[in-house]
Amino acid sequence: MKIVILAGGGGTRLFPISRTEYPKQFMAINSEISLLQEAVLRYSDFMSPEDIVIVTNQKLHFHIKDELAGINTSGVHIVTEPCSRNTAPAIALAIKYIIDNLKCGEDEEIFIGTADQIIRPKNEFIELVKKCCIAARESKIVTLGIKPDKPETGYGYIKCGQSWKCNEIPQNDINAFIVERFVEKPDVDTAKAYLSAGCYLWNSGMFCFSIKTFLKELKNFEPAIFCQVFQNSFIDVMKNFINVKSISIDYAIAERSANVVTIPLEIYWNDVGSWDSIYEYLEKDNNGNVLSGDSVAIDCTGSMLFSSERLVAGIGLKDILLVETDDVIMAASRGDTQKVKLLWEKLKDRNVINEHNMVKRPWGTYKVISEACGYKVKKISVFPGKKLSLQLHHQRSEHWVVINGIASVIVGEDDVRRIKKNESMYIPKETKHRLMNLEDEILEIIEIQNGEYLGEDDIVRFEDVFGRDQAV
Repeated sequence: MKIVILAGGGGTRLFPISRTEYPKQFMAINSEISLLQEAVLRYSDFMSPEDIVIVTNQKLHFHIKDELAGINTSGVHIVTEPCSRNTAPAIALAIKYIIDNLKCGEDEEIFIGTADQIIRPKNEFIELVKKCCIAARESKIVTLGIKPDKPETGYGYIKCGQSWKCNEIPQNDINAFIVERFVEKPDVDTAKAYLSAGCYLWNSGMFCFSIKTFLKELKNFEPAIFCQVFQNSFIDVMKNFINVKSISIDYAIAERSANVVTIPLEIYWNDVGSWDSIYEYLEKDNNGNVLSGDSVAIDCTGSMLFSSERLVAGIGLKDILLVETDDVIMAASRGDTQKVKLLWEKLKDRNVINEHNMVKRPWGTYKVISEACGYKVKKISVFPGKKLSLQLHHQRSEHWVVINGIASVIVGEDDVRRIKKNESMYIPKETKHRLMNLEDEILEIIEIQNGEYLGEDDIVRFEDVFGRDQAV
């Protein structure tokens, strides 16, 4: 059995904490570790990390590596999509990798998990995963459904048909149903009807099948994707991935196949898909308030004050969710946070949806302190032993002031200089340069950029130890 963890999503409904380049799977919710780290540990506790494959996008690749290093998990495979093509091509790419690189045959079972869900308790979940894999041996696509406890409009639903018996599992040990149909996210009245009917489950997005079953169903329903991915080398698939049809696994296969069964997941599950779901999960005070970070509530009921940087204070709030980051403050009524996706769409032309002011890079971090027309000020931190790419900028000059550590800087072709604390350096436009930290302590500098255009894509790389070709 192999585990494929999908970790390329954007988490638009958890803005402003979740951003395009730092989505919700990297959030730690009432925990010391992130949702992604929890997902990896969920599976690696009962199987080898070498049997886990994470699928992500290029911009998140180095975040994933840092997350794995943070839990001392080595051996996990990372497959990086050249571009986002939705879940069906992402899963196909992962399976192509498993066939070609891990040398697995068509009888291998594949469990598709997600990187951004809370599932408790872990042991019971793993036992259910094992049953899914056994059921998948009968040429079935097995999906986990969640028994609804409210008329939720943010999830797709699965309609259960007749009971299904697995030949290899005693009937008393499995509760499975033939899937009659999948239905899209409903309106409130339809969701209430589904809840009353008692035969509908929430679609968790988790699937299990053998490679043989997946290939057969993909070839049947999406022959073009099958040919593009499985009749070419892995290298050629990566080169031409942009030409693969963008479609979800639900639309591509699950909703069209007659071989889908569902098993109810009857333990705690939360897909952390909205601020309402986070409110429901977190501990509340006697007035039903969630207070996170530096927050204070007076005469508030049923509200959440979520502070990241600054003091957040509420007076007389009722059923209000208030979320603060260093660059955005968002307020919403409880029950309306599915509309955060509409806010995301309204802001999509602004860089604020892409990054936090604090941005992670494989060499360290930077934080935008101030910016306006013609200038931008950053605080840059470079980890010991790391170095940025050899690069130049066409549109901007840079002035560096070292505030901690010692910077080693290449300017031009061969000029290497060491800049100590309280010393500075100027980098003109069109000048090759490289910032390095060759010391044992963290390097911190203040960078002042000047120019008519200060976008992160104004960068030409000549050499990069991280293999990047974009502004990441």
